[in-house]
Amino acid sequence: MRRFWSLLSVLLWASCAWSEPSAELQEPLAGWRYSGLLDRSENPQVAYPTPPIDRGIQRNRTMIEGQIKAMGHLRQPHSLSVNGNPLNLYTDEQGRFGRPYAFGAGSNSVEVRSSEGKSLKRVQFYEANTSKTPARIRVVLGWDDPKAELDMHIVTPDGQHAFFGHPGLTNGGGLDPDGVDGPGPEMFTMTAPLHGTYLIYVNYWGNFGSGGYNFDAGSNQNEVITSQINLVLNENTVNEKRETFIVPMRAIGDLLLVKTFNY
Repeated sequence: MRRFWSLLSVLLWASCAWSEPSAELQEPLAGWRYSGLLDRSENPQVAYPTPPIDRGIQRNRTMIEGQIKAMGHLRQPHSLSVNGNPLNLYTDEQGRFGRPYAFGAGSNSVEVRSSEGKSLKRVQFYEANTSKTPARIRVVLGWDDPKAELDMHIVTPDGQHAFFGHPGLTNGGGLDPDGVDGPGPEMFTMTAPLHGTYLIYVNYWGNFGSGGYNFDAGSNQNEVITSQINLVLNENTVNEKRETFIVPMRAIGDLLLVKTFNY
């Protein structure tokens, strides 16, 4: 009898471990929506594993929140595809996740994919907040190491420099959100861009762990961190153009010019 129950336990465990994964999204939901501040309060919601930093200008964020169920042997990383921008997705032990994102007005989509690339959940919604002007320039940075902290730097045609220490520019551009806990996203947006030359840089700033930030070589997860930068012009219009850049980062302090482009 004892052997029977042991065998049954093993079979039940195997059934759970190998069952098909699924995902649910608590936010955003499909359909029409009107979103204001992060959570319509002064208390920002918490992203996994730490809350996003609010330096006073990051007021357009929406949390993408949900849970991946029956992960079994299919462990991290999973992925999010947000309006076509892929982002690595890491969860806690219960499969829960939360990532900040600044959606523009109009049609938006969020898709959760398994580590094997299978679509687990997809929602399409229409952002009806007309105070949100569509982005003419959007740059999205994500990376594949949750223990590393990468930063995006943007230089605009008038010489202003957007980065974590100066997220808001007087020309209307800025970082929102500024990812602080790996693996992003970091996002730069301009709704009324200046004409001229823009520079996109990526910096391997340091590492991030249970004890906070550090600069210990080897305390990251991957020997080579793969960053992905998506440049989107005229988002959500018939004139949308998109470029993707894959940039390896190897050592703390690396600062690489990713792209020079004219608008």
